[in-house]
Amino acid sequence: MEFVQPIRDKNLIEKIKIEFKKSSYRDYLLFTTGINTGLRISDLLNLKVNQVRDKTHIVIREEKTNKQKRFLINQTLKQILDEFIQGMDDEEYLFQSRKGINKPLTRTQAYRIINKVVLKTGIKDNIGTHTLRKTFGYHHYQKYKDVAILQDIFNHSAPSVTLRYIGINDDMKDKTIQEFSL
Repeated sequence: MEFVQPIRDKNLIEKIKIEFKKSSYRDYLLFTTGINTGLRISDLLNLKVNQVRDKTHIVIREEKTNKQKRFLINQTLKQILDEFIQGMDDEEYLFQSRKGINKPLTRTQAYRIINKVVLKTGIKDNIGTHTLRKTFGYHHYQKYKDVAILQDIFNHSAPSVTLRYIGINDDMKDKTIQEFSL
């Protein structure tokens, strides 16, 4: 498994959103939900309409850790979600597979969807399903510089784990090498 990176450039994120909107509103919602919540792809794919309809927070039990997680639905995401779920039943998966009745996308399908669209925007490598979560973390950290709150959001054991996870350590190493010469 390859170590994936966050999408650091906000302009590129907007380009990616436009590409997703062109291909599929469901896929646009998947991308947008991922980068606005920082949820793991396994937790995103298992979301049902009743977990977001008329809600202020997404409340789930994380598949990986079995811990309960409560996450605010920001206004941008709320608007997109409300538009998408109109006419859907409460028990439907948000990110339904087109194969089978009321089955969620698989992790493999999600990877293919994300990769296909992101490649169109010129990013060549280091993209995967974790890119959404890492992109959330990277930009949250850039805005607030609060590794402790981000560590708590991600349920990481130490701030160093969080900084490495979101690519901040890579950025710092690159900067020191760029400005270093003998």
